[in-house]
Amino acid sequence: MKHIEIISCPACCCDDLMKNGHSPNGTQRWFCKGCKKHFQRVFTNKGRLPEVKAKVVAMATNGSGIRDTSRVLGISPHTVINEIKKNAASNQSLPVGQSRIRLT
Repeated sequence: MKHIEIISCPACCCDDLMKNGHSPNGTQRWFCKGCKKHFQRVFTNKGRLPEVKAKVVAMATNGSGIRDTSRVLGISPHTVINEIKKNAASNQSLPVGQSRIRLT
């Protein structure tokens, strides 16, 4: 009995994919022919998960500190800082002047 799972691109939801090697830790990488993006389905580093990135931004917006956020989510404080910087630089949704986080 075969088990078939349909995989789709997380960026464009296209199912026209091809295998594209392995990451250094051995997980399969995929290439989307529709949007020309590379991705992998399984992450070993929790800081790379889109859900965790969204939680970092939400917690920072609600006033949680960097250490508190990293402890609760189980990721490095450096990952928290980098994600907040990326979000603040990309769409300015985080009130930089009013937060306790100094982005330099």
